[in-house]
Amino acid sequence: MKYALFSLSLIGAASLVACGKSEPPAAPAAAPAAAAAPAPAPSQWPELRVAIDPTYKPFTYKTDAGEPAGFDVDVAKALCDELKSKCVFVEQAWDGMIPGLQAKKYDAIISSMSITEERKQAVDFTGKYYNTPSCVVVKTALNLGAEAAAFKGKKLGVLKASTQEKYAMGELKAAGATIVPYDAQDQVYLDIKSGRLDGTVADVVEVNGGFLSTPDGKDYSCAGGRIPVEFDAKYFGAGAGVAIRKEDTALRDALDAGIKAIRDNGKWKELADKHVPGVDIWGS
Repeated sequence: MKYALFSLSLIGAASLVACGKSEPPAAPAAAPAAAAAPAPAPSQWPELRVAIDPTYKPFTYKTDAGEPAGFDVDVAKALCDELKSKCVFVEQAWDGMIPGLQAKKYDAIISSMSITEERKQAVDFTGKYYNTPSCVVVKTALNLGAEAAAFKGKKLGVLKASTQEKYAMGELKAAGATIVPYDAQDQVYLDIKSGRLDGTVADVVEVNGGFLSTPDGKDYSCAGGRIPVEFDAKYFGAGAGVAIRKEDTALRDALDAGIKAIRDNGKWKELADKHVPGVDIWGS
């Protein structure tokens, strides 16, 4: 009985100890996982088809490997980055540019197309992304000024459907020059070299990069420096802009915002310095 009572005492003590034992603290609840960052909104234009005429160095041309290059091409790529779009370049002869846009062969023209009132009847434009003057190129030894009468008897090549063609037909032909339209500006330079032309009417920056700075152009220059400024509004417009279809207002606004962005963040200047170093191509 003694042992029985002792055993009962031990059991009771053990029970009391067990009942009074503290449970280990519960593990803290895991912190909720951080919410995943929202995925970027998909672009409204996942692919942007951009028309170019690659015969207009340093603005638009092709490398030896056949890749599109130049200021226009790099601006197009920068604008596609702003729109989160993939640029797809579509080559198009210049005189078919606007008809091709209207036929929806591409979404935009980024190929040094001047913003003119005549073109605005058919398409819409962003604001300018550069603005440079034009000139009449002939042999330097002729020592001609820029007045239309100076080119009487001269045979000048121009790019079909260009603002330079409009000026040449409107002013130089009336003064006695012979004007010959070409499908591509580089063909004009080949015919100047061969002696079939006396010169051309062209953008001052393009003609310097595509002809005057080459061995074939060493004896030529811009007569009088540039076409007189009073003809700018009538023929040459307000600079080069991106052309889009009239109904594509959201795309126009997005591209305008993109032009402002690359001007503000320094990308535009970087591209201008790369392709046309030392020249202010933003213009007035």
